[in-house]
Parts: sequence; C-alpha cells; structure tokens
Amino acid sequence: MLSNRESARRSRMRKQKHLDDLTAQVSQLRKENGQILTALSVTTQHYVGVEAENSVLRAQMMELTATLQSLSQILHYMRGTGSGIGDLVQPSDSFTRPWNLTAANQPMMMASAETSRPYC
Repeated sequence: MLSNRESARRSRMRKQKHLDDLTAQVSQLRKENGQILTALSVTTQHYVGVEAENSVLRAQMMELTATLQSLSQILHYMRGTGSGIGDLVQPSDSFTRPWNLTAANQPMMMASAETSRPYC
C-alpha cells in the first residue's frame, strides 16, 4: 500500500511539473506574440508612411514630366522647327542631363531663415 501511495505522489508531481512547464511556455509565447504584434504595428505604420511618400513623389513626377514636356514644346517652337506649341518632341540632352547646363555650374544664392522672415 505504501508503494501505491508513493507511485501516486510521483504521478501527481510529474503532472504538476508538466502543468508548470506548459504554464511557462504559454507565458513565453504570449510575450513573443506581444513583441511580434508590436513589430507588426511599427512595420505597418512605416509602410503607410512610405506609401504616402511614394504617392507624393509620383504626383511630383507627373507634374515635372508635364512641365518638361511643355518646356520642350516651347523650345521646339522657339527654334522654329515646329508648326505650333501642340507639337510633341523629345527633350534634348540639356533637359535630361541638367548638370550639362552652364547655369547649373553657377553659384546659387540661398536666403537664410533670418533674411526671409517678415519684420514685425
């Protein structure tokens, strides 16, 4: 009878240890899950920011492309090679490679924050 009681006691201890191990594992997995959710939230916010910036850049690119095309048409018309402003032309190297322009090599003057403030 003593041996039976001892066996039951060992069985209860094993079950308790197994339960404690599972409880520790649940705690660890919840901690990891929280870290993953935090990282996902940060990544999602970063993604949304990059998408917004990408939209702005696309809009700017479209505006600049339209401006370049307009300037190209004006240049084409001014050179007398076109029948009108509506002619579509490819931009010359001076437009596609602005570093070749002589004006680009001139120093630029920039206003400082002090000089651009209105007087109060």
